[in-house]
Amino acid sequence: MSSILESINSTVTPAASYIGTYAKLSDAHADTLNIVERVWASYFVWWGNDLIACGIFIFLLHEILYFGRCVPWMILDQIPYFHKWKIQGEAKVPSVAEQWECMKSVLISHFMVEAIPIWGFYPVCKYAGISIDVPFPSWMKICAHLALFFVLEDTWHYWLHRGLHYGPFYKHIHKQHHRYAAPFGLTAEYAHPVEVALLGVGTVGIPIAWVMLTGDLHLFTVSVWIALRLFQAIDAHSGYEFPVSLHHFLPIWAGADHHDDHHRYFTGNYASSFRWWDFVLDTEAGPAAKAERQQRLAAKAAKKAKKQQ
Repeated sequence: MSSILESINSTVTPAASYIGTYAKLSDAHADTLNIVERVWASYFVWWGNDLIACGIFIFLLHEILYFGRCVPWMILDQIPYFHKWKIQGEAKVPSVAEQWECMKSVLISHFMVEAIPIWGFYPVCKYAGISIDVPFPSWMKICAHLALFFVLEDTWHYWLHRGLHYGPFYKHIHKQHHRYAAPFGLTAEYAHPVEVALLGVGTVGIPIAWVMLTGDLHLFTVSVWIALRLFQAIDAHSGYEFPVSLHHFLPIWAGADHHDDHHRYFTGNYASSFRWWDFVLDTEAGPAAKAERQQRLAAKAAKKAKKQQ
């Protein structure tokens, strides 16, 4: 355990239940720790084993948030009123059978592929220097780290994703993810195990690399980052475009309309969270982007022909 948690552990004897441990810890540290920090510290004190505590926490965090965010989209798919906002139209609303088949595959991946690195995450955290101590960093620092991770992961995702569309990589790895040309929330992690691992490096590997370079990162920040990244991935695969969708207010944000075109046209729009890589490198997908490229090429050709006259 970290220094303050060690101190708390030596003064607060874990109760038989988590609630009892939280009550005892709150009595002793209500003045120095806020409620979230007390919930966090009580959890690690109650388990008394950081390896088990961290493994269970990360695994449950991932499962609860993933399926908890997918369920609302599944419900919307069953309510005809919302189908007018389905990007590819009502005809592309997935059936219950399709969703169930996808869910089974995702669950197998979660328990047979992703569970292994999740349970090995704490030793890596400890080696890299990720803190589990209390109190937490300031919200300013947490937000700065989150913004950095979003930008770095988006870069990693763009180049790796674009590479996975190259011939044999697409055929043997990435093609599985493109089974659904009209994506829905559950398809966010419907992918080949190799792809899951490679893209997972952007989510988990970047924070680990950051803390090894700086020595400054908290597991709570990593947990918030994982939650936000999951929500972003699921929402991008939702297949819905609403007037209140985030990219209407933050134009650089990719959103479902951006990623939906990637699945519909099978190429372009490789980035995860932002639009700038696809814009700068001219890999935007869809008829509008294609028409704009053709206009630019035509204008360039006309300009070249005029110079040669």
